Amino acid sequence: MVNSKWFSPSLVLLILLTFSVFAEEAHSDAGVKLDGTFKQEPVDEPSWIDNFLDNLGADGEFDPDKLIDFSFLPGPFYNPEMDLGIGLSAIGLYRVDPNDELTQLSSLVINGFASTNGALGVTVANKTFLHQDQRRFYLDAEIADAPDVFYGVGYQDNYDDGNRSDFNNRQFSLRPMWLERLSETSFIGAGFDFSYAQASNIDLLESDIETEILEKDSRSVGINIMINYDTRDTVLNPSKGRILQLDAAWYRQALGGKTDFESQSFLYSEYLPVGNSGDVIAWQLHGRFTQGDVPWDKLSKLGGGSHLRGYTSGRYRDKQMLLTQAEYRLNLPGRHGMVFWAGAGTIASEISEFSADELLPNVGIGYRFEVKPNVNLRLDMGFGDGDSGFYFNVNEAF
Repeated sequence: MVNSKWFSPSLVLLILLTFSVFAEEAHSDAGVKLDGTFKQEPVDEPSWIDNFLDNLGADGEFDPDKLIDFSFLPGPFYNPEMDLGIGLSAIGLYRVDPNDELTQLSSLVINGFASTNGALGVTVANKTFLHQDQRRFYLDAEIADAPDVFYGVGYQDNYDDGNRSDFNNRQFSLRPMWLERLSETSFIGAGFDFSYAQASNIDLLESDIETEILEKDSRSVGINIMINYDTRDTVLNPSKGRILQLDAAWYRQALGGKTDFESQSFLYSEYLPVGNSGDVIAWQLHGRFTQGDVPWDKLSKLGGGSHLRGYTSGRYRDKQMLLTQAEYRLNLPGRHGMVFWAGAGTIASEISEFSADELLPNVGIGYRFEVKPNVNLRLDMGFGDGDSGFYFNVNEAF
C-alpha cells in the first residue's frame, strides 16, 4: 500500500499490536489474592486493541453470511516525496458459491492513499475462484497521481545516487486474467494489459542524465498467455507446495498502444513447512525479459514492496531483470508472526549482459498480523546497497 522511509501506518499498527501481545500476556498472568496467596484466574474480557480491531473487521475470522467480509486498516504516513498523508487498506473475503466450502476463499484487496501535496492513488487486487476452483479470474488495477523517481536506464546509471530525477507520475493500468484448469495441478489462461503513464514536473535536481524518455506519454496495450503448475495449499498465503509459472505478452500499436514490444516472465516459488511448528521456508526465482520498443513505465524494475524490498521502486530499471529471494516465516502465538529474508537481483539491457559484479543484495525483517484467514498485514523493513525501505502491505511479497 505505502512505501515510506520515515513514518507510516505500519508504525502505528506495529506499536498497537505489540502492545496487544504484551497486554495479553499480562492478563494471562493476572491473579487475585486469596488467604495470603495468589490464584491464577483467566480473564475473558478482550483488550481495547482487540475491540478496536474487531470493529474494523480485523478479527481473524471469515463470516460466510456476508456478501464480502471486509476488514479496514487505516493509518497516517509521511515520506519526503508525498509529505503527510492517510492510507487505507480494505481486505475482503468471499465465496462465489456459498455451498462450496472446499474451494479456497476469493479475495478483494483495495489499497488507497492521499497526501497533503495532492498525491492520490488506488490499487485493486482481486482473485476469484469459480466452479470448485475449476476456473480462476484475477484482476489487478491501479490509478494514481503521485511523485516518482528516475535514475536513467541500466545498472551503471541507476547505481549513481547523483543521477536521481524527480517527477510526477500519472498512471492507470488494468490487467484481467482468466484461467482454466488443465489438471489437478495446472492451469492455462489468457488476458490483456492496458497501461497508461504520463510524466510531468520533471526535476533533474543535480542529475545530468537524459530524461527525454519521460517526455512522451506511454500507452501500452497487449494480450498475454499464462500457463502454470501450482501445488500450493492456498494462493493468498501458502504454507506448502510450489508454483512454476510462465507468462508471455505481446503489445502492439494495432491494439491501441503507442509502441510494439514483447515481454516474458518466469516465476518459480517453493514453500517448505518446518516440522509441525507452523514455520515456513519460502524461496523464489523470478525473471522478466523484454524486447522491442519498450516504454519507460514497462521496463523491468527492481525494488518496491515485492521485487527486492529495500530499494526505491522505480530506481533500478532496464529491459531484463532477474532476482532470487528466500524468507523464513516464523509462526508466533495467536495471530502474530515474524519474517526474515535475504535476496539478490540484477538488471541489464540484454540477458547475456547479466553480471555478478552488478548484483544488488538485500536483507530484511518483518512483522505479520493475521487480519483474516490466510490474509496477513505485512510490515517490512528492507535494506539494500545504499538504500532502504519501510513497507505496509497486505499478503506476502511472494
